[in-house]
Amino acid sequence: MNLRPRRRDDVEINLISLIDILLFLVIFFMVSTTFVEKSEIALTLPEATTDAPPAAENRIEVTVAAHGGYYVNGNALADTDLATVERAMGEAAKPLRDPVVIINADAKATHQSVVTALDAARRLGLLRVTFATEASGPP
Repeated sequence: MNLRPRRRDDVEINLISLIDILLFLVIFFMVSTTFVEKSEIALTLPEATTDAPPAAENRIEVTVAAHGGYYVNGNALADTDLATVERAMGEAAKPLRDPVVIINADAKATHQSVVTALDAARRLGLLRVTFATEASGPP
């Protein structure tokens, strides 16, 4: 009979394999993540205290950028002439019945750019015009 105490080996956790797995996961997520920025128009809308109107299904969105460029339903226009804006809004209005024109004008856009968009809508007989704003906070 052996009465001597048994020699116990120290228990150790092999951290190298855990570090390898963690490093593999980090590399996997870095490779599989896409860092593509969406091309969006950066606008700073003016603020208003009223609620935004309900979304309409048949609408034409005219965006006036800070540099004076126009976008009709997200499509950039070649120039800023009234005839070009009117033609683009007319093509967007063809399939729609009594559309709502929503003007998204940057806060730094000139008044003349906004008036040009309004004039194009008036020439086409589009009478339902509204402006997009950002909520300024609680009234």
